[in-house]
Amino acid sequence: MSDQNVTAELMIEARGLKRTYKARKTLVEAVRGVDLTVRKGEIVGFLGPNGAGKTTTLKMLTTLLDPTGGTAIVAGSDLRRDPVGVRRKIGYVSQAGSTSSEARAGEEIVNHARLYGIAPSVSKKRAEELLAALELPDIWDRTCGSLSGGQRRRLDIVMGLIHQPVLVFLDEPSTGLDPQSRANLWTHIRKLRDELGTTVFLTTHYMDEADSLSDRILIIDQGQIVAEGTPAELKRRVSGDTITLILRTSLDAGKAAEIASGLVGADKPVIDANVVRFHVPDGGLALPVLLGGLVKSNIEAIGVEVNRPTLDDVFLTLTGRSLRD
Repeated sequence: MSDQNVTAELMIEARGLKRTYKARKTLVEAVRGVDLTVRKGEIVGFLGPNGAGKTTTLKMLTTLLDPTGGTAIVAGSDLRRDPVGVRRKIGYVSQAGSTSSEARAGEEIVNHARLYGIAPSVSKKRAEELLAALELPDIWDRTCGSLSGGQRRRLDIVMGLIHQPVLVFLDEPSTGLDPQSRANLWTHIRKLRDELGTTVFLTTHYMDEADSLSDRILIIDQGQIVAEGTPAELKRRVSGDTITLILRTSLDAGKAAEIASGLVGADKPVIDANVVRFHVPDGGLALPVLLGGLVKSNIEAIGVEVNRPTLDDVFLTLTGRSLRD
């Protein structure tokens, strides 16, 4: 594929993006040369601990904050030379939301569309289509304050999509929602890409959200991208799967540990009474070999668990902190 075709497939291409502040006569580097790409049709999760530069990067990409260095092309427009062009083609849904409790939902959508120069008749038709797609067909005349948390977040997304952006930024989309509303919102976020063709760039503090929604994840720490890849690729960076064996006796546990230590790539097993724990690169491949060895040695395992690393394990390994810290 030619460089021109590759560029056409990119919704975001940032190179060396920087933002510095002056605080008490000291220069603070909030973002220190971020390189990132987002391809057309992707859902990309953007993760980072507090103070890592995540919010600053998001604000730069959405034209809310001017970069002090580097370049970025967002939705085909130069971030620094043509911020108005960027704003025309992106949607932004803030964590705080953008609706007034006293206003009627339909009025909020139409008024928001007017900011983009969209005629009320056109915006009403688009709004009805979006409300139906996000399962909000009957809220037009309801006040925003009467909606549930999940309904209000979906209304925020409708407003962010009313001008038909090719790229939408979702900042902590499910914060404050109950588990059922969060899961429902995830379904609708997937629809943005699958049914409407919208590229989605989202920040989140929920690892399960990033794992469930993201085609690819970017992790930022200390102002730089420290890792990127699919959820599965990132999990493989942690030291394999954990296998836990529960034996009938401590004597059996000792023998099982000897068998486990002979597995390819296994680390030194840890024995705790009748329980043995160890790591292997791939638990699915190692388990049949392990169980076969136990059978040959007439050792009965009364319990076996294989635990794969989570994204929180990855995040802790890369940053030394949990995402929620």
